Parts: sequence; structure tokens; C-alpha cells
Amino acid sequence: MQNAFGHTRRLVPSEAGREAWRAEFVALSALALPLVGTQIGQIAMMTTDVLMMGWIGPEALAAGSLGASLHNTLWLFCLGVLVSTAALIAQARGAKDFRGVRRTVRQGLWIALLLAIPSCLVLWQTEPILRLLGQDPEASNLAQRYVRAEIWGFAPSLGFVVLRSFAAAMSRPQAPMVVMLLATVLNFPLNYVFMFGHLGFPAMGLVGAGVSTAIVQTLMFAALLGYLLSERRFRRHRILMRFWRPDWPRFKEILRLGVPIGLAILCEASLFSVAAILIGWIGTAQLAAHAIVLQCASVSFMVPLGIGQACTVRVGLAVGRRDRDGVARSGWAAIALGTVVMVFAALLFLLAPRLLTSAFIDLSLPANFETLKYAVLLFAIAAAFQVFDGAQVAAAHALRGMSDTRGPLIIGVIGYWFIGIGSALLLGFQFGLGVAGVWLGLVIGLAFAAFALIWRFVTHLGRSELPALVR
Repeated sequence: MQNAFGHTRRLVPSEAGREAWRAEFVALSALALPLVGTQIGQIAMMTTDVLMMGWIGPEALAAGSLGASLHNTLWLFCLGVLVSTAALIAQARGAKDFRGVRRTVRQGLWIALLLAIPSCLVLWQTEPILRLLGQDPEASNLAQRYVRAEIWGFAPSLGFVVLRSFAAAMSRPQAPMVVMLLATVLNFPLNYVFMFGHLGFPAMGLVGAGVSTAIVQTLMFAALLGYLLSERRFRRHRILMRFWRPDWPRFKEILRLGVPIGLAILCEASLFSVAAILIGWIGTAQLAAHAIVLQCASVSFMVPLGIGQACTVRVGLAVGRRDRDGVARSGWAAIALGTVVMVFAALLFLLAPRLLTSAFIDLSLPANFETLKYAVLLFAIAAAFQVFDGAQVAAAHALRGMSDTRGPLIIGVIGYWFIGIGSALLLGFQFGLGVAGVWLGLVIGLAFAAFALIWRFVTHLGRSELPALVR
């Protein structure tokens, strides 16, 4: 290490250790920042939709929330399957297996298309599914119309996930962030045109939000693909070379690692989707408040999620180099950063619930008073699980970088379904706490998952061998 005069001095072990940790925090933060920007852009599009649904009225907001819950549940499962490509690409890059990079991207795009087809067939039947779950018939019909417009962007959005995973694993996540932020800016005027009827288009209401989302998602995929095929640093990987040629070993490996990730994400997402169903049984005002608070919690979650995605890449690179200390530093640095960030989010929820709610509804209207009352209550409870959410997502991504996907799945099933949803049913209905009890159940499920995932990461670090590389 050089001092201020340019002379090199040898670091003692303690200094070398501190320098390695400092370098890891810097590298992790530099990679995470554009990924966080990409995630915030994605959730900002969803938030824009929710905000403008609220402008139509509480009924549209409630129906849109139901439709989005079903759509997002399936989309997040597909997302989970495809994010396994980031770990595989990073491991291949760390091992200098450049052909392996191309194989993973190509088969990832295959799987994106194959996952989209059955997902869209299910979403086409949104109304009967929601009515089967006991939801209001009118709200179910409106939700179906919204989802049927939105699903035309389902396949392109999954293709975008594969391409952004490729860019992130190559430590070049800026391009997906720019594309996402431009898409976020475009989403608002398109919503305004299609939802409220401008520039010669009819006012389509909730359906208009679905139309604009589908258009934006298609443009996002096309823009990022065009950039990756033309920019020199990405072009040399020739990601579409022999695109139609099957590569079944890599195809199966993506599914082997990705399906447990998708199921684990599905367990967590379904925790909130089932919560929406349960709260829908309680009342419309409670459901509207749930949609508002969950949207704010989703925005704050994007920061530790981006940190976790960076952690998967950093851990994957270290695994490819067979660097055990690097794996440990990347994982613990991500867990620390994710937890600290969510402490600040929790403080915001506690200190400014009315301000946050005012972004979604007009607080001066008497019709919104009840929604405001429940939103303030739920913000206080949501603050409690922010820290747990930040820790669990970082730990889960560290495990993915080590190709451990089945353990987190088991933890997710136990934590989110048995403990989380079980607690929500018990506290919300058996103990009569209503919407507050449902949200307290979410806190309990996330807390269990956070502690269990960190324990598993520690267990992996104590093993004698790093996971085998995929060839």
C-alpha cells in the first residue's frame, strides 16, 4: 500500500483485513447503486400506476391492487427463476469461462419466453380466480380487464430481467438503470393519455394503466437488447449467436437453481398477496390502506434488494475465483448495508405516515378519512419489519451467489406460509385484531426468515469446500 509520499509499505494483518473490508464495501456499493436505481425505477412505475389509480377512486385502487397482486405473484416467480442467471454468469466470469456467459444468457432468454406463456394463460382468467377467492364480483371484473391489458408486456419484461442480469454480472449495471429510469418517465404521460383520455384516445380508466405498462415494458426490452448488441464491451460476448440452438445442460442448470429461487420469492410475495385477500374480506378502506402502505414498503425494499443483487454478483465472482474470504466479506457487507438502510426507512414510516399517505389520496375528502386512519396504523407496523426485510433479502442473495437455493426455499415455506400467514390468520381473525393483526403476522414471518437465512449463510462459510462450478 502506498502512503501520501508514494512510498510502498507493507500492511500488517489487521491493517490488511481492514483494507480488504473497506475495498469490499466500496466495490459492493459501486455495483449496488445502479442496481438500486434500476429497482427504484421499476417500483416507481408501479407506484405511478397506484397513484393514478387513486385519482380515479378507492374502488379502482382496490381493484387494481387485487389484479396487481395476482399478476405480481406469477411475475415474481418467473423473476426468481431468471435471476439465477446472474449467479451463473458471475461464476463463469470469475472463472474466465466466457463461453459459459453466452450459454447462460441465451438459455435464460429461452426460459423467459417459456415461462411467460403459461403465466399469461393463467392471468387471462383473473376474474374467476379472484371470485373463487371470495373477492367482490365488480372489483374482480375490473381487475381482470386491467390485467388482460397489462400481460402483453409480460414476456418482454422477463427478457429484460435476463439482460439486466447479464449487464450486472459483467459489473456494468448502468445501462439497465438508464433504460429503466427513462421508462419510468415515459410511463406517466402514457398513463395520463390512456387512463384519462387525451390526444384523441378514449378514457380507459384502469385498463389504460395496463395498456401503458405493456407498451413501456416492450420498449424497455427492445432498448436494452439493442444497446447490448451494439456496445463494444457487450457485443464481443455475442449473446444471440446460434440463439435457436438448444443447450440442454445449461437450460436444466438454470432451472435447477432458479426454480427454488422462484418458489422462495413466490412464498414471500404470496405472503403479501394472501394478506391482500385476507384484508379484502375485512373491508375496502382497509384494503386501500394496505395498498398504500405496501407500495411504500415496496419502494424502500428496492434499496436492500439492489444491494442483494450486487451481493449475488460479488459472491459469485468470489466463488469463481475460489476465494472463501471474499465470499464472507461480500455476504456480511451486504447484510450490514441492507439492515442499516432499512433502519432509516423504518424511521420515515414512523415519523411521516400522513405525508406518505397524502401522495396517494386527498386527505381533505371525508370519503378518505377511514383509509387514512388505517394507513397510519399500518405504517407503524410496517416500520417494525423493515429491518428484518433488509437483512433477509441480503442473506438470501448471498446464498444464491453460492448456488444455494433449496435451503432458502425451505426457510421461505416455513417462515412465510406456516409462520407468517398462520400468524396473520390467528391475530387478524381469531384474536379480532383485523388488519393490524394481518400485518403483525407479516412481521413475524419476516423476522423468522431473516434469522434463519443468516444462520444458513454462517453454516455455509464454515464448510470445508466452496460449491462446485457449473461447466
